[in-house]
Amino acid sequence: MNGRVLVLNSTYEPINVCSTRRAVVLILKGLARTEERHESFYHSARSSLHVPSVIRLMEYKHIPFERKSLSRKNILLRDHYTCQYCGKVFNPADLTLDHVIPRSRGGSSNWDNLVACCRRCNNHKGNKMPEEVGMKLLKRPQSFSLHVNRQIMRYLGRSDEAWRKYLFY
Repeated sequence: MNGRVLVLNSTYEPINVCSTRRAVVLILKGLARTEERHESFYHSARSSLHVPSVIRLMEYKHIPFERKSLSRKNILLRDHYTCQYCGKVFNPADLTLDHVIPRSRGGSSNWDNLVACCRRCNNHKGNKMPEEVGMKLLKRPQSFSLHVNRQIMRYLGRSDEAWRKYLFY
């Protein structure tokens, strides 16, 4: 019940990723239907249901532009759990957040100044600018926009082939 399910709007536009449990509730309430499913089943006393992989909402939901809250989790998701200096992928517990422009030099804690960073690179950089210690960012940090949200859905969908045709690879 802890798996991930891609949620599509009624127009087949990807809008979210939810837990399998939430997807099953939406299906049973008649608010969504299964578009893609796994081979396994959920069984109850009276029925069984294929485990969904992709669901589509029955009614169109207008999704207003919203800015995601600035948090460690969202920064790590945006950066795909990858140190933005050395390029290695780490477990979330092994990553820190780095201020590209150090706070001691007037840098602020915002989307455009925070990046995921391993402890080794963060200690090497210290409170200096990346150029001063010969380090370079893999990519310029950006705020969590709809484009970034779709990139994250693509990243999460790499493990489930059924998502590919809905995520515009």
